[in-house]
Amino acid sequence: MALKATIFKAVLEISDLERQYYGTHALTVAQHPSETEARMMVRLLAFALHADEELKFTRGLSSVEEPEIWQKSLSGELELWIDLGQPEVRRLRQASGKARRVVVVTSGGRAAEIWYQKNREELARMKNLTVINLAVQDQETLAGLVGRNMELQLTISDGQIWLTANGQTVEIALERWQG
Repeated sequence: MALKATIFKAVLEISDLERQYYGTHALTVAQHPSETEARMMVRLLAFALHADEELKFTRGLSSVEEPEIWQKSLSGELELWIDLGQPEVRRLRQASGKARRVVVVTSGGRAAEIWYQKNREELARMKNLTVINLAVQDQETLAGLVGRNMELQLTISDGQIWLTANGQTVEIALERWQG
């Protein structure tokens, strides 16, 4: 019998001082059976970094043809493709041809650094690709913020993210590796 996704509700209150974006998003997030709670929180952070009324979660891990998050124009063109982790360069090349902008959000510590260094030259050829590393000292701290109904406040400023939930604040450093 196949395992089913776990459904979470999240209200994101975003104050992005870098983009001058301020908004509240009521989201339903499906956690894939193989996805950790920390990874799901990174997915929410990736959404917050690029928040827009047209930004949507996709089937993610359940579909190899779709990114984790995307934004389409009103005419159906793919504006933004967001992947997490350390995707294959081939996948990113294909995404780069399909979407106006491609973003990879990684938070894998040393593994992410090795992935980027190994693929740096090929990634640099993709002019519409941005690679962002979320330096989270303790991934388990993010997982500790998870609840079935979450109210999250995010402030983004000067390459830092402050995420507050349940009276606890986590600071996350943003490193733009490319783009």
